[in-house]
Amino acid sequence: MDKLTHNATIIKTILQEDGQHKPAHGDITPLLVFDDEHHSYQLMYVGWDHRRRVHASIYHLRLENNKIYIEEDTSNQPIAESLLEAGVPKEDIVLAFHAPEKRQYTDFALA
Repeated sequence: MDKLTHNATIIKTILQEDGQHKPAHGDITPLLVFDDEHHSYQLMYVGWDHRRRVHASIYHLRLENNKIYIEEDTSNQPIAESLLEAGVPKEDIVLAFHAPEKRQYTDFALA
């Protein structure tokens, strides 16, 4: 299995596991969005919390240049930790939600 396919499998597994946890409040459904053609993967919450519409991206990850770009992470459990636990090395993870000039202060890849 090549690195791209391997990383996509890891991401999908993590998102599927996290997507099984429905928020305790409101009528909110976890929604998985997998785009293998463009190597983009998301976990979203959609629904209603009383009278408030919920349409939120919890995780958004992309695969590019043999690295995993975390574009968005609004969870209480950072997905970077889950990726590390799954065996992905820090140098293959980019915290893309940080500005490029600030990434040097993380323990992860710059780009």
